[in-house]
Amino acid sequence: QVQLVESGGGLVQAGGSLRLSCAASVRSFDRYPIGWFRQAPGKEREFLAAISWSDGRTHYADSVRGRFTISRDNAENTAYLQMSSLKPEDTAVYYCGAGVEGSPLLNVITPQAPSYWGQGTQVTVSS
Repeated sequence: QVQLVESGGGLVQAGGSLRLSCAASVRSFDRYPIGWFRQAPGKEREFLAAISWSDGRTHYADSVRGRFTISRDNAENTAYLQMSSLKPEDTAVYYCGAGVEGSPLLNVITPQAPSYWGQGTQVTVSS
């Protein structure tokens, strides 16, 4: 069983930056693809970014490409989402998700795909 814990959310002004963390409680974290998602009130969960386990390949949603950067530190069992140039419409609960061990990047690029989820962290961007 993989447990994921997000942290780093908070209140930030428009134009500001935040770095979210996703800490995983699994020995073989380096074999899990990781994705970041968000869900705003009254909206469906939205894919943001994903990173593969095998070669560090990344994939981004058009809405955040160039502003958000996903990365991972396998030694720390942690994935990150660096967010910059934040906008009020980025306000949401942010979640990380993991695919099945050894699975491809495809397993974490849609909201229905991840097998494991964290509890989420709130990000609020004020105008």
